[in-house]
Amino acid sequence: MDILRSLRAVSEASGTGVVDWDRAAAAAKASTDPGSVALTPGEREGYAADVRDARTRLGEVAGIAFDVPDEIEVQNRHHWIDASVDTFRNVMAPIEAAATGQASAPGDGRPAEGDWTSEGPLDRVPDPFGGGQGSGGGAGGSGEIDGFGGPGGPIAAFSRDVSRIANTGTMAFALGFLARNVLGQYDPLLLADEPDADHGLYFVHPNIVRVAATLDVDYPRFRRWIAFHEVTHAAEFGAAPWLPEYLESRVERGVEGLTAGEVTIGGLDTEAFAELQAAMTAVEGYAEVLMDRAFDDEYADLRRKLDERRGGGGPIRQLAQRLLGLGMKRRQYERGAAFFRHVADARGIEAAGAVWERPEHLPTASELDDPEAWLTRVDP
Repeated sequence: MDILRSLRAVSEASGTGVVDWDRAAAAAKASTDPGSVALTPGEREGYAADVRDARTRLGEVAGIAFDVPDEIEVQNRHHWIDASVDTFRNVMAPIEAAATGQASAPGDGRPAEGDWTSEGPLDRVPDPFGGGQGSGGGAGGSGEIDGFGGPGGPIAAFSRDVSRIANTGTMAFALGFLARNVLGQYDPLLLADEPDADHGLYFVHPNIVRVAATLDVDYPRFRRWIAFHEVTHAAEFGAAPWLPEYLESRVERGVEGLTAGEVTIGGLDTEAFAELQAAMTAVEGYAEVLMDRAFDDEYADLRRKLDERRGGGGPIRQLAQRLLGLGMKRRQYERGAAFFRHVADARGIEAAGAVWERPEHLPTASELDDPEAWLTRVDP
């Protein structure tokens, strides 16, 4: 970890965009210890078995048929940054385009295999279902001088450069903080450059090992519980093939409202973001409830300790959580879980899965706080 190298990368931000994404990723990695992905054979098989067993159990309990990626990726923190930076880039592309007066241009896609970091390629776990081992100028300006303080002048150019450096630093901070804290991730590849690309399932191994030790819980059991959570997300998207397009459309509408300054509070399309918020609350809440009901071991201590971790930490960690909106994500977990616990207790966990049958079955913002209203409307 080299803070000076991170600051230098941010200070060298350049280009015509609002954020220099390559520098943001480089700065995030420079300030983040990658951790080790040197897995023992037992750990490699453990990850594969956890995913395999989670798929079987979740399918039985929820009555859902779904697939998981052929290969799962056991990453270090730098791998996660490289795998995630283009998602951030693609979400921000319309905003950057509006700010710079350019056509929206998504990122170049994920790095090529083996081109992750100088620490070496990430570890790939065998196919958990027996398929064998995997393989390892100023922004928007024409360059013409139209006055010392005009849009093509040096003051404006300097202002854009300073803004780009600040934005790049902000994104580097976000990527680094998340890379040090994410345990696992199911990636449905929303807003991906290649719409037909396979979904992804990642486990950030050094974080799982560290958090298990910090919480004083058995590492293999904790790793398995995290696997159940991430595979639950694969179950949701498998049961609802319409869900990626639904979420993408709400993100795109919201961002278009922001860039066009349409009917909104502060430029945001509030209806689109309200629908997105309700959908993500359902995604997180259903996963919380289903993983607990399907997990094949005791989990009460894991749930309690992880919930305490989500809301705890020192003042710097708590500030970072507020700045990144992680408190909102925690409320999504809690609100969504309360909704689905009520539905599952009243009608059964399979009835709760009716939420994924069609977009109209998603709970509204008011129904999330009144599950009986949802039960009356949908009658699963």
